[in-house]
Amino acid sequence: MRQSTGELTWWSADPRGILTVDGLRVTKSLRRSQQRFRTTVDERFDEVVEACAHRDADAYHWITDEIRKAYGRLHQLGRAHSVEVWTLDADDEPSALVGGLYGVALGGLFAGESMFHRRPDASKVALVALVDVRRDEHVADRLIDLQWLTPHLASLGATEVARDEYLDRLRRALALPPPAAFAPT
Repeated sequence: MRQSTGELTWWSADPRGILTVDGLRVTKSLRRSQQRFRTTVDERFDEVVEACAHRDADAYHWITDEIRKAYGRLHQLGRAHSVEVWTLDADDEPSALVGGLYGVALGGLFAGESMFHRRPDASKVALVALVDVRRDEHVADRLIDLQWLTPHLASLGATEVARDEYLDRLRRALALPPPAAFAPT
């Protein structure tokens, strides 16, 4: 969305930031962090989108009401999904939503839209959980589209690919069935 006019725009980054299911790097400290949280899939989609939309007052707010409604509809149609990260209560049950991510899933593609964290490592734990639900016999061709490569995502194993390679990987990913966690019910 153009900040000056509010007009919706289309971005096609070249190079494109991607993460392959077998490319994720999980450090020892991240493995320890995972033990402090529980993850769920699609239990609080709207809350994850809302948390992703919350930005500091001086930050750019691209997740508008219109965007929230559109992704809510995609979620109802089984195309948009979320991963939620929860703190644990005394009984090791999920307690407070402290991180998550959401995006669109088509076949073997997950196009990540946004993520958030309220506790250290919570968004990283969400990404690890996303990768875990995408592991199956098609792991080599499953693709997580991150749009842009950031230092944070690069530290987790994300890379950049040129448009031609991205389009080839995209074609292969779209031809796959969805992973079980995202299959239509």
